[in-house]
Amino acid sequence: MAESRYSNDEKSNTNKPSDKTDKPKEGINNPVDIDFDGIQGRIVSLPISAANYWHANMVGNMVYYMHSKTGADDVTLKVYDLKERKETEVGQVSSYGLTADNKKMLINKDSKYYIIELPKSKAELKDAVDLSAMRIFVNRKQEWNQIYNESWRQMRDFFWDPTMHGVDWAAMRTKYQPLLPYVNHRNDLTYVIGEMIGELNCGHAYVGGGDKPEAEKVKLGLLGAQLKRDANGFYKIDKILKGANWNKQQRSPLTEMGVDAKEGDYIIAVNGTPTNQMNDIYASLMNTAGKQVELSLNSKPEKAGARKVIVVPIDNEAALYYYNWVQHNIDYVNQATQGKVGYLHIPNMGVEGLNEFVKHFYPQQTKSALIIDDRGNGGGNVSPMIIERLNRELAMVNISRNVAVSPNPGDMVVGPKVVLIDQYSASDGDIFPYRFKKYKMGKVIGKRSWGGVVGIRGSLPFVDGGSLSKPEFSRYDTEGKEWIMEGYGVDPDIEIDNDPALEYNGKDQQLDKAIEVILQELKSNPATLPKQPPYPKKNKQ
Repeated sequence: MAESRYSNDEKSNTNKPSDKTDKPKEGINNPVDIDFDGIQGRIVSLPISAANYWHANMVGNMVYYMHSKTGADDVTLKVYDLKERKETEVGQVSSYGLTADNKKMLINKDSKYYIIELPKSKAELKDAVDLSAMRIFVNRKQEWNQIYNESWRQMRDFFWDPTMHGVDWAAMRTKYQPLLPYVNHRNDLTYVIGEMIGELNCGHAYVGGGDKPEAEKVKLGLLGAQLKRDANGFYKIDKILKGANWNKQQRSPLTEMGVDAKEGDYIIAVNGTPTNQMNDIYASLMNTAGKQVELSLNSKPEKAGARKVIVVPIDNEAALYYYNWVQHNIDYVNQATQGKVGYLHIPNMGVEGLNEFVKHFYPQQTKSALIIDDRGNGGGNVSPMIIERLNRELAMVNISRNVAVSPNPGDMVVGPKVVLIDQYSASDGDIFPYRFKKYKMGKVIGKRSWGGVVGIRGSLPFVDGGSLSKPEFSRYDTEGKEWIMEGYGVDPDIEIDNDPALEYNGKDQQLDKAIEVILQELKSNPATLPKQPPYPKKNKQ
């Protein structure tokens, strides 16, 4: 690792060569020679434990780095002394930085900042930098003009196609610049930049965020249920959403232990206030998310005989509706196929999508076939991992005493597979069905996918904290003939467009078609493992 530093006999404010040699010492403004020849053979492994390491800096014989073994709860700054061959913990901090002369360190801990001498051992953080009097005076018009031009430059320098899709990019800056004097809010600027980058006609060209006033939001408490006001004025529980109450994101308040609410029950009162005297029951649940609320429940619309229970409302029911939709589809496919076919939905190609895949794929490996639902997939980057798992090919069959035979490699569904897509299968949700078709893994059913596959890496910083996504990498086919998917999407093999009215009433025509196709494929190509041969006879007599 090359380092930039002054020797002990030099002052930090000089760039003059040392009197002892004609070669300049390494310094802030002096070049550092790196011998790249055989550099990989000079890599040295520090004798420290396996963990996550980042933000490494070397100063003299000291190597500073951030360290974590389990995640955000145990992040520490450590230093390794190459001379003493010893690792020391500096402290639990959020981040750190070094001054240009490598003499001092800035540490961020608990949203406070400390400036200390370069540490060699445990750091004592006593006096935080006083930021109470710090004020920033901003000329919004100048700032917005700079952000506009910076956005234009970032697209010019990082857009995946150096020809800018044939767009005269210099002319685009000139075209939209006259609107800048009329920008009076960050949202106005975001709109103007959005129009400019929209001229490139490319997916994943996003702009947003920034410094702007936002009203404080008060979270509404929700019960994970559909409520309806009865003629008598009390609220009736029409439907209770099932929950996975061990998961904080899928907790359904009325299904938790001790509540014992039932569909058809009446909510007589909330925190002692009768619901038949309320204009709207949700007014009584304002700002109650995550807090204890007392409900009076009764099987009859009357106060007499009501029982009091404590519930903790949630602030969003979207995860519950998603959970119930997936569970309904699993049950529906299971019943319609007499248990032969499995079903799983992949909501995105990120952490959540991988979790959902693992949660539903492995328990259904005994199924003879599989329906993979890619509809509404929000994208990400893990489609290669999922395709590789789904595309495993049988190499042999495992057998042992008192155990059912199993495929080798394991963790696979041997039988046919189909994929469902729609116009909301986006980004890596586009690429997933493309891979599925490319490898001839089965039929793709539904509507043509979204068609945005030029990928992004994240935003470069803007002065007001805003963001700009620059489409940076695209794809073309294996024949080298054409760019694929972008602006078009992936065509299904069988096109089915759900009727909105039927879908609203619970009929999923795309899923029904997938069941029909997969059952037909099971008839012509039964998913069975080869029969075992006779056990070997090794008695030579």
